[in-house]
Amino acid sequence: MGKSQHTGDLALMKTQVKPIPQVDTVEWGEHLRAEIAEAHNEWVNANRFFNVAVGQDQIDYAIYALITAEKRYEMLIRIAKRTCSVWPAWRGALQ
Repeated sequence: MGKSQHTGDLALMKTQVKPIPQVDTVEWGEHLRAEIAEAHNEWVNANRFFNVAVGQDQIDYAIYALITAEKRYEMLIRIAKRTCSVWPAWRGALQ
């Protein structure tokens, strides 16, 4: 057998991951703002899915997704409160 040309997913992941900015900088605030906006959207979508879930399996999954999304959103808000001495201009991130 010949040698595989596959380099693995880890090499691909290393090129796509952005470094996390230093805490309490403008870049950190922007990074956190984007994460909070994404978490809020996930929470809204989890609520929508819960409202249309049918059957025990979908309902169970919807509850799990809703709890997970809510916990992530709450965690990011707590991190922002602890690490940002000055809140950035949120520019409608949570609309």
